[in-house]
Amino acid sequence: MDRPENWMDELRQAYLFAGVPEDQLRSLLKTVQQVQLASGDALFHQGQRAERFFFVREGSIKLFRVSREGDEKIIEISQPGQTFAEAVMFMGNDARYPVNAEALRDSCLLAFPQQAFREHLSNSIETCFGMLASMSRRLHGLVNQIESLTLQNATYRLVSYLLEQFPHGVQESPEIVLTTPKSAIAARLAIQPETLSRILKRLSANGLIEAHGNHIVVGDIESLRNLVQMPPAEHE
Repeated sequence: MDRPENWMDELRQAYLFAGVPEDQLRSLLKTVQQVQLASGDALFHQGQRAERFFFVREGSIKLFRVSREGDEKIIEISQPGQTFAEAVMFMGNDARYPVNAEALRDSCLLAFPQQAFREHLSNSIETCFGMLASMSRRLHGLVNQIESLTLQNATYRLVSYLLEQFPHGVQESPEIVLTTPKSAIAARLAIQPETLSRILKRLSANGLIEAHGNHIVVGDIESLRNLVQMPPAEHE
């Protein structure tokens, strides 16, 4: 049976809860609601009042904005084990979501009420400091992502993304299953879908990977890692 006490290990995957003591995490779970979304369902819209933040148990959530011209820009794709919209905790009672959120596939989320979470933080200095440390590490990771998107070429960005998908502890011929549509991955990495396909074909031709639809088997993991150690280049 899927019970809140069984969510503890899942929540530990998220940076936000990594430093929260077990008894306090159990207390937080008493305020949580589970949310089910079908593929394509909207979770919230830009400008909507922000009253909750979320943890992804299953599926994937696209965070995006739409320009005046109607162009969609994906800001982030949240996967199982990740949180999103947590910054609203510190934006006051009239906080608004700065992006739209939509399920890329059938998804299961845990929703944390902002007010209840803030009250818990105000009563626990230990939880506050643990969360501050975790958020600082997350900020450092986001700075690295910005550097990758702005300074590195398309091959670097795609290879870095693939390396992040490797199962933990697997060193030889790891297999990656891309559960996120390639068009969404391309948008997240700020490259064209055609460019993404072209890079995958090139990596396959060089023997670094074998791509079969959404299944990718890495044939030479060390060479793949070496690619992201290259200095930035102007070409693809």
